[in-house]
Amino acid sequence: MTEITASAVAALRRKSGAGMMDCKKALAEAGGDEQKAMEILRQKGLKTADKKAGRSTGEGRIYAYIHHNQKVGVLLEVVCETDFVARGEDFENLLKDLGMHIAAAVPSPLAVEASGIPEEAVEAERRVMLGAEDLADKPAEIQEKIVEGRVRKFIQERALLEQEFVKDPSKTVGDRLKEVIAKVGENIRIRRFVRFELGEGEE
Repeated sequence: MTEITASAVAALRRKSGAGMMDCKKALAEAGGDEQKAMEILRQKGLKTADKKAGRSTGEGRIYAYIHHNQKVGVLLEVVCETDFVARGEDFENLLKDLGMHIAAAVPSPLAVEASGIPEEAVEAERRVMLGAEDLADKPAEIQEKIVEGRVRKFIQERALLEQEFVKDPSKTVGDRLKEVIAKVGENIRIRRFVRFELGEGEE
């Protein structure tokens, strides 16, 4: 059996944010392999978060983020179950990460979830795709299938929770959220956000 050292547990805790015992168990299960242990902790976190998804969220914070270039700003509302969690360091770090992601992500998110993408944005994208040069010589039914696939991809790329997290593309923003839910033991939801960019909308 692989010996799990205190330094290995501490290192995993710093990287994952999980508790000491959870880190030790994950390392033991992974035979001392830190990367496998991280995957185990993530899987456990996702299951824990899913169990909390239906719980009431009556507390939270409005958070303002200004990007380092001073040309992009984000205002977001994130809710949780208790004021204790809303004032905690884990929640604060999540807010910073979300604000930075929304400001920096390419393409910019349009809604928290896929179901919230404005229909007019989807239809505008569909019209552009139908006019794409690479579809011109294809039969109408094939064109429609290709366009529908591209529209699904467009929606996925513009839904915040489904985007690759800018600080760690191996996970989605939804994964980052679930990690914090698992750690603090409360349901957390991103209710809404607005992204402002200098000069946006000007002719």
